[in-house]
Amino acid sequence: MTQMDQTRATASVATMQDHETPLLAIRDLTREFKRRGEAFAAVDHVDLTVDAGEFIAIVGRSGNGKSTLLNLITGLLTPTSGSVTLDGRDVASLSDREISALRNTVIGFVPQSHTLLGNLTVLDNVILPAVLGGGGKVPAGGDPSTALGMTDDGTSVASEGDSSATSSGDSSVASDDSSTTSGGGSSVIPSEVEESLAKTGDGSLVIPSEVEESPETQVDPDMPDVIAPMPAAEPNASEADPLVDRATELLTRLGVADLSACYPKELSGGEMRRVSIARALMNDPKLLIADEPTGDLDAESTAIVMRLLRETADRGTAVLMVTHDHDALAYVDRRYRMDRGILTQD
Repeated sequence: MTQMDQTRATASVATMQDHETPLLAIRDLTREFKRRGEAFAAVDHVDLTVDAGEFIAIVGRSGNGKSTLLNLITGLLTPTSGSVTLDGRDVASLSDREISALRNTVIGFVPQSHTLLGNLTVLDNVILPAVLGGGGKVPAGGDPSTALGMTDDGTSVASEGDSSATSSGDSSVASDDSSTTSGGGSSVIPSEVEESLAKTGDGSLVIPSEVEESPETQVDPDMPDVIAPMPAAEPNASEADPLVDRATELLTRLGVADLSACYPKELSGGEMRRVSIARALMNDPKLLIADEPTGDLDAESTAIVMRLLRETADRGTAVLMVTHDHDALAYVDRRYRMDRGILTQD
């Protein structure tokens, strides 16, 4: 028996006592949509259980319901019928605040799209989930609610430079960085931001010259994979902060610690993917959900990511991964295939 097999066996024995109540239990789950007046099931009567420490992969062609299933598990979508029970709680019955707390503490989510906040550095993006959970200091960018684009009453506001969206092949939960509206449909801009912006004759906003980017930090849009020059590091006042240590450790494992002071626009797609994985692991979740975690990565980076996910599962975290990468399947315990919304064990 190899050392990896021994580690897996030890983790399996350690979690057997909890198997009477799976960490994730999906029962007869269905989600229907309408296309030109005709209903169809993107997820069709799916049953699945995942225990702590298991590493599960779901494969299948695009457009067959994999991402919709993940969005149902995380509460981004509500089921037409059936149930999702996570950590003993019926996800569909939770309030918006409760499901948000669940996503931040119990779930680590790596979506297909890039969802890093453009106004925060790489390090602050990774630390942010812990800060929002009350686990540490406010990121360097300021108040975490402001960083997330929220007003005092909880209304969403667009953050300049953040064009991220969480999307899937079957459904989309997106944010529009050009105009964000509250209940009445009017644009909401924090007063302190509005006061700092000048308007032209046609009403469009102009960024004051003092906050414009310097030529040294601008990125050539025709070279998206080139890392822009990183500004000189400033003295770190939070060297003793355990959150900084935790985030730095994750970034180091994923080979992107040298980008801690960079902003998302300075990163390549593969670098953003690895930062997103670090952010998903920041709060040590019970369930890690990864939608195409190796989609933008080369073979070397894929191996780094998959070894980390395997070790995460061996330490007791359940890992549920959607992938088209056959090399990634060598690391999983069970494999399922999704075809036209129907899930079967492969």
